[in-house]
Amino acid sequence: MKESVSHQAPKVIKALQFTLLNAQDVVKISEFEVTHRDLYTPTDRVPVKNGVLDRRLGTSEKNAFCETCGLSSVDCVGHYAYIKLIVPVFHIGYFKHTIGILQCICKTCARVLLEEPDRRAYLKRFRRPNLENYHRTGLCKAVNGMARKVVYCPYCSATNGVVKKAGALKIIHDKFRAKKTADEMERWKQSFAPAIEAQKELGIYVNKALHEDMNPLKVLDLFKRISDEDCELLGLRPEFGRPEEYLWQYISVPPVCIRPSVAQDGASNEDDLTVKLTEIVFTNALIKQGLSKGAPTPQFMEYWDFLQLSVAMYINSELPGVPSQPGQRPIRGFCQRLKGKQGRFRGNLSGKRVDFSGRTVISPDPNLRIDEVAVPERVSKILTYPERVTNHNIELLRKAVRNGCDVHPGANYVTAGSNGFKKFLKFGNRNAIADSLRIGDVVERHIIDGDIVLFNRQPSLHRLSIMSHRVKVRPWRSFRLNECVCTPYNADFDGDEMNLHVPQTEEARTEALELMNTKYGIVSPRNGEPVIAAIQDFITASYLLSRRDQFFDRRQFTQICCYFADANQQIDIPPPTIWKPVRLWTGKQVFNVLMRPNKHSKILVNVETKCNKEEKPNPKHYAMKPVPDLSPNDGWLVVVNSEIMCGLMDKATLGSGKKKSIFGVILRDYGPHEAAAAMNKVAKLCARWLANFGFSLGINDVIPGPILSGKKDKLVEQAYANCQDLISQAKKGKLENKAGCDQEQTLEAMISGVLSKVRDECGETCMKELSRHNAPLIMATCGSKGSVINVSQMVACVGQQIIAGHRVPDGFQDRSLPHFPKKSREPPSKGFVRNSFYTGLSPTEFLFHAISGREGLVDTAVKTAETGYMQRRLMKALEDLTTHYDLSVRNANGGMVQFTYGDDGLDPGCLEGDAQPVDLVRAWSHASKIATRVGRALLPFEIMEFVDRTLNQKKYVSECTAAFRATVRGFVTEHVALKVAEIRKGRGMFDALEREPEWDADTDLSLGASAAEIAIVDNMSKVTEAQLRTFMGLCWSKYVKAKIEPGSTVGAVGAQSIGEPGTQMTLKTFHFAGVASMNVTLGVPRIKEIINAAKAISTPIISCKLVTSNSEPSARIVKGRLEKTLLGDIASVIEEAWAPEYTYIGVIMDTDAIQKLQLEMTLDDVKWAIVAARKLKIKQESITVIPRKNRLRIYIDGADKYYRLRDLKRVLPDVVVKGVGSIQRAVINIKEKDDVKGKKGDKELLVEGYGLQKVMTTEGIVGEYTTSNHIIEVGQVLGIEAARRTIINEIQYTMASHSMNIDPRHIMLLGDVMSYKGEVLGITRFGVAKMKDSVLMLASFEKTTDHLFDASAFGKRDDISGVSESIIMGNPAANCGTSLPALVSPAPTISKPRKLLFEGAL
Repeated sequence: MKESVSHQAPKVIKALQFTLLNAQDVVKISEFEVTHRDLYTPTDRVPVKNGVLDRRLGTSEKNAFCETCGLSSVDCVGHYAYIKLIVPVFHIGYFKHTIGILQCICKTCARVLLEEPDRRAYLKRFRRPNLENYHRTGLCKAVNGMARKVVYCPYCSATNGVVKKAGALKIIHDKFRAKKTADEMERWKQSFAPAIEAQKELGIYVNKALHEDMNPLKVLDLFKRISDEDCELLGLRPEFGRPEEYLWQYISVPPVCIRPSVAQDGASNEDDLTVKLTEIVFTNALIKQGLSKGAPTPQFMEYWDFLQLSVAMYINSELPGVPSQPGQRPIRGFCQRLKGKQGRFRGNLSGKRVDFSGRTVISPDPNLRIDEVAVPERVSKILTYPERVTNHNIELLRKAVRNGCDVHPGANYVTAGSNGFKKFLKFGNRNAIADSLRIGDVVERHIIDGDIVLFNRQPSLHRLSIMSHRVKVRPWRSFRLNECVCTPYNADFDGDEMNLHVPQTEEARTEALELMNTKYGIVSPRNGEPVIAAIQDFITASYLLSRRDQFFDRRQFTQICCYFADANQQIDIPPPTIWKPVRLWTGKQVFNVLMRPNKHSKILVNVETKCNKEEKPNPKHYAMKPVPDLSPNDGWLVVVNSEIMCGLMDKATLGSGKKKSIFGVILRDYGPHEAAAAMNKVAKLCARWLANFGFSLGINDVIPGPILSGKKDKLVEQAYANCQDLISQAKKGKLENKAGCDQEQTLEAMISGVLSKVRDECGETCMKELSRHNAPLIMATCGSKGSVINVSQMVACVGQQIIAGHRVPDGFQDRSLPHFPKKSREPPSKGFVRNSFYTGLSPTEFLFHAISGREGLVDTAVKTAETGYMQRRLMKALEDLTTHYDLSVRNANGGMVQFTYGDDGLDPGCLEGDAQPVDLVRAWSHASKIATRVGRALLPFEIMEFVDRTLNQKKYVSECTAAFRATVRGFVTEHVALKVAEIRKGRGMFDALEREPEWDADTDLSLGASAAEIAIVDNMSKVTEAQLRTFMGLCWSKYVKAKIEPGSTVGAVGAQSIGEPGTQMTLKTFHFAGVASMNVTLGVPRIKEIINAAKAISTPIISCKLVTSNSEPSARIVKGRLEKTLLGDIASVIEEAWAPEYTYIGVIMDTDAIQKLQLEMTLDDVKWAIVAARKLKIKQESITVIPRKNRLRIYIDGADKYYRLRDLKRVLPDVVVKGVGSIQRAVINIKEKDDVKGKKGDKELLVEGYGLQKVMTTEGIVGEYTTSNHIIEVGQVLGIEAARRTIINEIQYTMASHSMNIDPRHIMLLGDVMSYKGEVLGITRFGVAKMKDSVLMLASFEKTTDHLFDASAFGKRDDISGVSESIIMGNPAANCGTSLPALVSPAPTISKPRKLLFEGAL
């Protein structure tokens, strides 16, 4: 067994320096030179001496020993050899770099082609310390660009042309590419004249020789002559690698252990690398032989090319331009071993398989606490925890050792503390070992109840997918957990499996317990809502228990109270609700006892919230405006000091996703432990009570009654008649078109509206007609499962089937199925299902339903892959962002991303308001209920004075922001002081909002009101100092608790909070931006566009505020200015005219249309538009305008005028005569609600297409209020801050339209990461490479080998500071979480040195 955690702190790798492996190093680390191509000797099958499997390289056989170090195959680390290549060859990894350098240098004198002043300027910039990768690549590009423009070398005046790749591994130098070298080229060709005269057939080859072939020998010679200073200009670091090392001269032969041979019945199966190496050795030998014997040049070149190819395939077998042989499996080169999900980086370094883990099926068990997990006994015997023996546990451990491996609380190994000797307890005398246990020994004992383990379910989408639980060892074979904990894991019990990991040190256990416990996972860090809460039958049972007609006698009530604990808690029975004729308790009192079981309990819950289905009280039946407590269906919950006044227990009050649920309130007021305790009680109570009460669903539940059936039939017939009516109107073209739609689209929209209403009305009828004991209805009402739609589909009517956002399309000619008449638009033929699932679907309905269902499945499968990849990219881009001690967010290199996290330094997971740290209304009601009302009632001015005094105390000023203090003061003024003042005024007293100077202690501020009046005012509005003090204390402590902790990994949490909701979004959704015809992409594709910072997006929309937003005509004028109008739209005729002396095209304008469209244009505008259209090549002289007749004539002349005329007649209608060419169309929209851009009912313009700058500067549009949803364009026009704001707004809008609630701080962080470098960077392989400098992180993300080759070519250094790098190197992640704190000790004080006599005299 390997040592799991070493306690002697080893040296830590602080940085990696990438360099090129040069020829000297290759030979230095090698044992010998490989010269033989044979692998084994033919006679006795041992590896050949000096072959690629030589025993000196190590061995892959079990029984042989390495001849270098003499160890067996298990212990030998492997040794290297080398192959000396006779001719140099290009290295495929550095091929691009080689071409890049050749482009920058003179191909004669090998100097960089820059003039002296430029050269100095660039050298200075390259030598800047801490040069970021991003800037360095920019400089390299600039140097390359300048050098490529130079034709004559400034140093040796030689001609330089274009260097480019020709074929897979060929580089050519096209010397005479530039125009000014033409005469030189002629001179060069002339120099061959005598030779051509002598031998005519040479003439055809002269032009081929124009392209100089840069073979590796030439390149090597050039590279060797490059000076060190020039290397710096090329972006290299000469101390770590010079360009000549980009070519292979010596090839290192890796040890045998990384390319083992597999012996198979007599023959051996060699690894791909071994085969390639033998090929290289063989080709090399052939070339050597050819050179010594004098082989013909073409043959030598052929061998050389083959050697090049072999070496390239050895490194990277998926070469572009090299066809893979069909029928053979492609070989795995070195690059293939590193890249991809299964490669070294992602498969063995970033993520590995681990020891001490188990995996099995999960099942529910409501009797466990929410922080427990039941582990099968057989698992607990295999997973062990190494416990050190101390005075306190020695007896327990002795017992465990005596039990041994096979009896449960046993142990598997004992390690002696003195000499580290490890004994296996399956054999040997266990009693003797137990008796000789010493303090300091380590016993690997089985896990027992109360141990801490990590529990995880894949896919792990957010940090709550792995939490720590306490073990409960039980029999049987599945992991069991409380159903409340399913939501964060997203688990269900239809066969899911989960993983369990056992932390192996005390530090790891402590961290798991303090940071990852289930109790700290009750709230989601995405938005501070509870995610662990009652689900499904727990909600149903609570709902049934808390209904108004549940009454229990004493026996039943005490029995139920015993359910929610294990008979280990003191319970005080409250007084009954009904005393006579029998004493009865209500179901609501069960929950009172549950929240506060006895008078010693400190838990006082105060909350007011609406239940899952709230019916508002009808004001007609009340004299005053009714308060929500009077809800007819008991749909408003009021809890005062843990006593339920009214309301039901259902999904909104016990379930997840509401901050004002019972558990959410307990958690915020009394901490996670109390909330967890309450949840444990609810789980036990509900499971046990429901088991006795019974709750089941049968066929009776879905049989509709006669009334329901009749109503449903009537509704459907009515709808069919309406549709028929609409269809007949549309045939005559009498429907009023919706904005931007034609008759067909309008008809579809209206029919869809009618039919969707049918299903909703059927649902409402079901809710009214079904019995209140109907199980599906109960579940839909309390929100535990299903919805009204599900019930109505089972009972009444399945409704319209939607495919890709429309009704069922035509599958056959002009109809959906051959069962219907052609061109039919009736509901049944387009997928309306009038049957319910109970009555059964007809064959056509069944098919339509199946099609619609299939779409859902495909969508889900596609979405999973899309969001998974999106999540991975987000995670890689944001993983290293952490808060530091000044609450700023920085990346691993210390680059600043935000000065204060989220602008206020608060943790999204700890906010109880709506993105605010304190829910002030609830805090005040809670404070006023729990604090005493005894004492003098404060006057309004006293209240305000007290608050101001408190807010100016040091602890408020130092800890809370000014904004928060102002919010608190504003709240107290409005909700407390003003209310008191109003009530006083209403009873005829002085409102006393301001303190007047002449008042003293005995001034009567009640203006002589009677004692009764004073009592009334006190009852209605008494505020005591104790209540205020409690309230202010609550505000302070909650604000301080909500501050983010230094070291929080805000980046990772932010990435998860954006990626995880993505999995719940629907994939392809379009939303209509106010107008039926303007589609806006939403859902996963939109999020993807935003974080990719896509240049072209699917629905670019610019929304504009109009100067005169209330008039339709002016809106039309502005629309005409923007929308592109083609000549074809406003010309009534385009005709051709032929006459003997002239031919022309005549265009007759349709003035009527121009007027109706309110276009501001004349014939001259049209003329100039035609001239401006470059493609037509029409001169202005050839167009004449005849204004009287509204005509233009375009005269055409020339030989091919017939074709020219035809051509023009075809393209003229597409000339843009008005508007912006990049704008598709503009639609006038009427606002639905007020916002910053205007009031409800205002007109605004929605413009589809690009061109923000043009739109903003158009007359009639308020430029300051013009926004676009295209981030890149906003960045170009308005700058980086605007782009950041757009990213944030767009993500928030997309998430909100899917009703996903994400804290803005996460999205702000993402916006900042995408824009903090000063340009909008997408989170793609290109963007991430610009954001990050770390080689290992980029290599573990995408394009692994490219980044590694790059790193060694440019001599990069990686400071192992980020998360990915630390994981790969096995270090604790540097600047985040528990490894952020460091010990800082002051430097030792050194006294001033004394003056030295003799030296001082000099």
